[in-house]
Amino acid sequence: MQKYQGSMVALITPFKNGKVDYAALERMVEFHIQNGTTCLVVTGTTGECPTLTFDEHVEVIKFCVEAAKGRVLVMAGAGSNNPVEAINLSNAAKDAGADSLLHNAGYYNRPNQDGLYAHFKLVHDNTDLPIFVYNVPGRTVVNITSETLAKIAQLDRIVGVKDATGNLERPWIERNLIKKPFIWLSGEDSTAVSFNVAGGVGVVSVTGNVAPALVARVQNLTLEKKWDEAANEQLKLMKLHKLMFKEPSPAPAKYAASLLGLCDEESRLPILPVTQALRDEIKAEMQKLELI
Repeated sequence: MQKYQGSMVALITPFKNGKVDYAALERMVEFHIQNGTTCLVVTGTTGECPTLTFDEHVEVIKFCVEAAKGRVLVMAGAGSNNPVEAINLSNAAKDAGADSLLHNAGYYNRPNQDGLYAHFKLVHDNTDLPIFVYNVPGRTVVNITSETLAKIAQLDRIVGVKDATGNLERPWIERNLIKKPFIWLSGEDSTAVSFNVAGGVGVVSVTGNVAPALVARVQNLTLEKKWDEAANEQLKLMKLHKLMFKEPSPAPAKYAASLLGLCDEESRLPILPVTQALRDEIKAEMQKLELI
C-alpha cells in the first residue's frame, strides 16, 4: 500500500458533444504516465461523478485501467450518500480492474458520527478492495472527526484518507490515534507541502491535470525530505492552484487541459464554462509556468 504516494491526479472526465470522449481520456492517461503521476484517481468529484450514469462511471474506470496497463495505480471513486449504491459501484469498480476505492462521507442526508461509521462499515463489509476515506466537508456538509476516522481505520481494508478539510493539525492528531499502517493523502493542492510535513505522503491533485510534472516534482521533493526546495517549487504553483478553484471545478481545469490539447473544455450542467476573465488568467499563468 505504500505505493500510494507522491502526485496522484483527480482526473477530469473529458466530454465531447455530451458523451465521454475516450480518445481524449486515452491521451490524458498517457500524459500522466509520462509526467510522473503515480495514481489515476478517476470518477471522483473532479471527474464529475454526480452527472455520470452508472454505466458511464464503470466504463470510465475500466477504460482507464486498460489504458494504464499496470503502469500506474487506478483508484476509483465509488462514493454515494446511499450505501447500497456505494456498494454496487465498488463491486463494479473491482470487476473493472480498479486497484482501490475512494469513498466520501454521506452528503445531503447529514449523518452523525455514528451514522458515518455505520456507512463505512457497511460498505467495507460488502466489498473487497482497499478503501480510502474521503473527508471533504466543504462538499458533503458533514465532517468525519479524527476520532471517527480512527474508529473507521480499525476496519481491515480501510487503508488511508484523502483529507480535504484544510485542517493541518489533523494528521498529527490522527497519527496518535491510528495504531496501524495508514496512508495520509492531501486533498488540497495549496496545503499539500504542509500536509506532508505533518505526515502525509502524497496529494490527490486537481492542478495535476495540467501541470503533472511540476506537481510530481514538489511531491518527490517532500518524499526526499527536501523541504526548502519543495516549498520553493510549491510557491511557483500557488497561483495556478488557486485559479483551479476560482470558479466551480472542474471547469477551470478542463479549460486549462484544452489549452494543452488534451481534451475539450466541455463539462456537464450545472457546471458552466469559465468566464473570459478567468480564461485570461489561466492562460497567462500557464504561459508563465511554461506549460504552454
